[in-house]
Amino acid sequence: MEATENKGRVLMLRDRRSDHDVTNSVLVTTWEPVWETIHDSFTRLYPGMPLRVLRQAFEDFDDLFRGRMQGYLGCDTVYHDIQHTLDMTLALARLIQGHEASVASADRLGAPRAILGVITSLFHDSGYIRHTGDEVHRNGAEFTRSHVSRSAQFLDRYLNQIGLGAASGIARQVVHYTGYEVRLDQIRVVTEKDRKLGHMMGTADLLAQMADRCYLEKCRDRLYPEFVLGGIAVWRDPSGRIITRYRSGLDLLRQTPAFFRQVCEPRLERSFEGAYRYMDAVFEGRNPYMVAIERNLFYLERVLEGERWPLLRRRPPCELAEQNALEKIRNMVADQLKSFRAEAA
Repeated sequence: MEATENKGRVLMLRDRRSDHDVTNSVLVTTWEPVWETIHDSFTRLYPGMPLRVLRQAFEDFDDLFRGRMQGYLGCDTVYHDIQHTLDMTLALARLIQGHEASVASADRLGAPRAILGVITSLFHDSGYIRHTGDEVHRNGAEFTRSHVSRSAQFLDRYLNQIGLGAASGIARQVVHYTGYEVRLDQIRVVTEKDRKLGHMMGTADLLAQMADRCYLEKCRDRLYPEFVLGGIAVWRDPSGRIITRYRSGLDLLRQTPAFFRQVCEPRLERSFEGAYRYMDAVFEGRNPYMVAIERNLFYLERVLEGERWPLLRRRPPCELAEQNALEKIRNMVADQLKSFRAEAA
């Protein structure tokens, strides 16, 4: 019976639009529909709680990522783009909703912590954005190894500016649950509720990425270029030797099933204590994010069986500050790989 239900849910996702969330009901390429959805949810969860500061955060997020905030150049990372952040933020709000409905009143996060979580989510990838006048870095992807720490620094400044400075210490810590710069057991949180919020943030980040309708195409065509520029796919070790982890976007996809089994699944189940299950309370016992992830991985296995790469033919939107950023990053990657190959020869 369960297998039949899962199959039915997979079929329901077949007509999903690439610019919508996993339920195909919320546009996630612009902030207003996501804000409206979260506003409605939080208004029900926390009656009477003012949400003006949260709306302001959405507007400021849009200004920052679209290059309108003074001192910043806007988003030019083609995988960690505006759509990803909005998709993740929506997923986090749903996890919070499910959590609040599933626990005793004393164990609820409460409105202030929930609002802080959503704001932190909105700026969890702000560390990829370059400062105006940066003449050293060509693209935000070059901050891949340090972007979470840079996001924590941005959040510290931003929260103080909007009158939430007292909570900036929490945000600086819990944002690290979305990355790999700090070991999870070394993230310093004071209360169990802050740890739970961090678990939900890390969970939402993984769910939103891997449940994306175009996750496979985005890994091949967008995450790989970011990994090249960020020194994750190919890099030079201290001795000067060139090390290659991913030879191409296709090679990254070949290693994706193992990445899910060895990294993502243990995080979701153990490190984040199964926080993804809070979605069950939102979707009547059915988690559309996990269904979509399973579908993506199943489809990838089908592609890998016979190297049937033409099956990956979706053309996802790319929400950036510059419309030609995708072409720019491709040229940068081609030049960098060419340079590495010349050195290796």
